[in-house]
Amino acid sequence: MPSLSELPLRDRPTGLPVPPARMAPLRDRRPLKRWRYLGLYGEDLMLCAATVRVAGLPQSFWAFWDRRDLREKTVFRPGAVAIADDAARFADARLTLEPDGDAMAVTSRHGDSYIWTRKRPVRATGTVGGRAIELRGLIDDSAGYHARRTDWRWCAGVGEAPDGTPLAFNIVDGVHDAPVGSERTAWVGGVATELPPATFADDLSAVSFGDADPARLAFAEEARRARADDFKLFASDYVQPFGTFSGTLPGGIAVARGWGVMERHSVRW
Repeated sequence: MPSLSELPLRDRPTGLPVPPARMAPLRDRRPLKRWRYLGLYGEDLMLCAATVRVAGLPQSFWAFWDRRDLREKTVFRPGAVAIADDAARFADARLTLEPDGDAMAVTSRHGDSYIWTRKRPVRATGTVGGRAIELRGLIDDSAGYHARRTDWRWCAGVGEAPDGTPLAFNIVDGVHDAPVGSERTAWVGGVATELPPATFADDLSAVSFGDADPARLAFAEEARRARADDFKLFASDYVQPFGTFSGTLPGGIAVARGWGVMERHSVRW
């Protein structure tokens, strides 16, 4: 088993317990946090849903943005959202999920312990409110013993290159963000490639990749999810807008059309 100093490791086993293996509720004096987030994005509809457990306490949420209205709900009980590997059910959504590219997994050191994530591109078919849909997106599985205070900026989305090649991307600063062995990934035609370190604009209007790289992904916000909770021992403050992406990813990957979310999240847990 590697020591924590050998982390991060991307797409390599570490010997540390990660899902689907059982993880201890407490390790290195830190409580276990784990979540599964599904984000699906397209021209007419974008949606997200998640199940979360922090120190065993449940939370789930869902949101739909149809370019006219934003519907969303957060509940602090299990059962409101169900996301399996091949299906999802929440609110009036009934979805079948199929793989749409290479899965990527990373285990990183965080504070005095470790954290893990796996990102999987998926294609969803089914119904939302009785309306047939077909969308692309990502499943984010995360678990670990995060530091007491954790802050990150993140974005995820799908789109197309000028020649119609399907694209997906997952970019972060704050967790799993080492220069090499990070969770930053672009999928071109389903093939995953790690991206270089990223910088997010303070207003979440863009992501850039350093002075030596001209790549820049611009974001146009359309609807904003935001929530702040303070339970004294635990607290969470986030904004997560839906919108459109345009620009260029590293490697000269032009994003002709793109849809997805930005996020800024600060937690005490």
